[in-house]
Amino acid sequence: MATAEPEPPLPGQDETIRTVSFPGLHLCPDHLIDLYPQLYEHRHENHPSAPLAGSTLQEDRCCHQDWSVPSPEVVKIKCGLSKPCPDNFFAFKILSGAANVVGPSMCFEGHMIMSPVKDNVGRGLNIALVNGTTGKVVRQASFDMYSGDPTLLVKFLKAIPEGMLVLVASFDDPGTKMNDELRKLFSNLGSSYAGQLGFRDSWIFLGARDISNKSPFEQYLKNTPNTNKYEGWPELLELEGCVPRKVF
Repeated sequence: MATAEPEPPLPGQDETIRTVSFPGLHLCPDHLIDLYPQLYEHRHENHPSAPLAGSTLQEDRCCHQDWSVPSPEVVKIKCGLSKPCPDNFFAFKILSGAANVVGPSMCFEGHMIMSPVKDNVGRGLNIALVNGTTGKVVRQASFDMYSGDPTLLVKFLKAIPEGMLVLVASFDDPGTKMNDELRKLFSNLGSSYAGQLGFRDSWIFLGARDISNKSPFEQYLKNTPNTNKYEGWPELLELEGCVPRKVF
């Protein structure tokens, strides 16, 4: 029987990748199809009769089936922090709302407590209570500080149990219904800016029910027409960090 003459190379066939070799690693053409399907699709589209490196998807695997290419391990840090928190610390991130368009968000230990996507935020002040020892979310609520009833917030703050962390984020207007009683309650939770909070200010804060000093986790930006980023509102605020676990 006469031996068939090899077919002349197709245009661009000399560019075909036959093997990829690294120290201690060999990939066969089928593996290349797995890893780079767009390469196979490109050549198949332009040369339907030309197999990739002399192999087809129907052929037996040319490499040992138990060989695999290790994937690089992706380290996911809780709440998207730049670096992980040490032992006995909780990771958190708080973002205020942007004007009256985008609502605030709160993340604690990798769990998104409140956000526009979850559709559980509202105009005014958004507050979450977290157990300072276990890190478990106990309660969350939003309070309309423009046209709502401020006594509802007073009742909420007075009922916070001991050992609770308090996360707060403003949206649109947190200050119109803010009264002296509320300012004092927030100050007792460790806030340094509750006394100044006014119409359409931006404010984010993490305090605690039984804190002895002022909290280091707080940002405040006053609504100032000459410097506002958005028309009628200052820019959004972002606060992230590691808060120590309360160990009894």
